[in-house]
Amino acid sequence: MVLIPPPVYVLAGAVAQKLLAPPDRSAGVLRKVAGGALAATAVGLDVWATREFTRHRTTINPMHPANASAVMDTGPFAYTRNPIYLAMTCLLAGHAFARGGAAPWLPVAGFVAVMDRIQIPAEEHALQEKFGEDYAGYADRVPRWFGLRS
Repeated sequence: MVLIPPPVYVLAGAVAQKLLAPPDRSAGVLRKVAGGALAATAVGLDVWATREFTRHRTTINPMHPANASAVMDTGPFAYTRNPIYLAMTCLLAGHAFARGGAAPWLPVAGFVAVMDRIQIPAEEHALQEKFGEDYAGYADRVPRWFGLRS
């Protein structure tokens, strides 16, 4: 299992975005509003997913997916198997919008790559081991990312 908690990747990505952003930040009120709206959507999605974890009395800790006590398939989990990672991606995307330029999008792409190729497969393997056909059926019905089949 991956030993780096996903929020650490988000924090590192945000710091990298700040360093990569163009120095001239005077223009772009619309860009900042769009970034803020995307970030607010990310927070809402994260809160919704967290409430579902609480409602189902299962772990939210991605470092120990074997501790899960239920296959999450309600709320945002009916649309994406990873709403919190989607929210984290949207948060970084909102930050990239607000920062401006192309370079701040690189950490967004890096975050998605690490989650999609390292973190999520490890979690899915643990959930498949624990829940078997229940998880396999869920994974067949619901995309890993919103609207994208894995």
